[in-house]
Parts: sequence; structure tokens; C-alpha cells
Amino acid sequence: MPHTVVALHYWAGAGHEFDMLRPLLAADVQLLAPDLPGFGHTPAPLHFDYSVRAYADWVADYLAEHRVNDFTLLGHSMGGKIALLLAARRPAGLRRLVLLSPSPPSHEPMSDEDRAAALAAYGQPEAAEKTCRKITFHPLPPARHATVVADNLRTRRPAWDHWLEQGTRTDITAELATLAGPCHLLVGAHDHAIAPAAQRRLTLPHLPAGTVFTEVPAAGHLLPLEVPAVVAAALG
Repeated sequence: MPHTVVALHYWAGAGHEFDMLRPLLAADVQLLAPDLPGFGHTPAPLHFDYSVRAYADWVADYLAEHRVNDFTLLGHSMGGKIALLLAARRPAGLRRLVLLSPSPPSHEPMSDEDRAAALAAYGQPEAAEKTCRKITFHPLPPARHATVVADNLRTRRPAWDHWLEQGTRTDITAELATLAGPCHLLVGAHDHAIAPAAQRRLTLPHLPAGTVFTEVPAAGHLLPLEVPAVVAAALG
């Protein structure tokens, strides 16, 4: 029975951000990286409310549908906050939690001005290009850069707006009292979206004792695209 890595992508991204990990994982490890509802090619279910809790419920259903019973949960940025909430529910078969520059469990350190600018940037190609450049340390290769921009522009408006207005502000710290097991937190040293200092202050104190904290040099916010080998190594 292969071990599974279930990977949850960042806001305005899609599951294929993890594709570069596939050839770097052991032969007996399978990677499942769904597009979360409202992102990529996955439409939202009828009456979906786009909350962090609704996303955690959706991932739990995804695990059941795919009969995942021995897995590592990998969460990046928005996907990190969803992964935290799901892991705190202690789903059967969860062996380890790996977080990549996660959205902090209390709130993201985002100013009202930045939030308003992000809301206004929806569907704007120039803004998507600017965002990609801002959240990466070294420029991505052209094809990879184009994919990041296309994912940004493909995001559905309700998913875009709800995360900025509600998801970034949702406080799940009380639920994390039940969080246990091995955990590894990785952040880019040059992450301008959620800086390492913010992760130490807002995320690390809510993680299990013994959590490994790794500050990755020469990387920004998009760790799976910038330093896939580092991420693969963290997955073992």
C-alpha cells in the first residue's frame, strides 16, 4: 500500500503547483493535489460557502472518496490554514503535517489598504503579473510564470473575495488545541507575502511541541515552484 501525500494549494493557485514534486518523491509515494473549489478547474459545490471550515470538510470528503488511509498532509499558504484545521480533527491515517508558508491560524498580517487593492485586482492580467513577481524571490521560468498568472486569472470571484474578506481573518486557534503529531513548517527567507517573523509570531506557537521550523534561503512565497527539491526533502 503506497503512502500518499495530499497537497493543498495556495490562494489563486491550483493543484498543479505541486507537479514538480512528483519525480522527486519515492517510487512508493503517490501525490494527490486537487484544485480546491473555486480554483483551477474545480467548480464550487452548490451552496458552498467558501469558508475555511467548508474547505476542510471538502478535503475530508475528498480523502474518503479516494480511500486515503495513510497520508502526509501538505498545505501551502491558504492550503496551509485548511490543512491545519483538518489535521486538528485528527483524520484517520494522518501521519504527518507539512506546512509551506501557511496562512496563520489567527489572521494574516494584511493591511486594509492591501486587502482593498487585492480585491480590486481580480481578473486584472497586469496585477496578476505583478503579484507573481512580488511573491517569488528569483523570477520563475517563463512557462512556470505564465501558469501562475493563468491560475490567478482563472480563480472564481466568490472564492477570490471570500478568502480576502473572511478566510484571511478566520481564527481557528481554538480548534488547534487538539493538533498533535509530527509537523514541519517551512518558510521562504524572502517571503514578502507572509514574512518568516510573522510565521514565528502567529503560526509557530500554535503548532505541536517539537515542530521543525525551516527558513529556506533564496526563496519567496511559492516554495513548490521555487525550491521543489527542498519541499520534497521535507516530505521524506
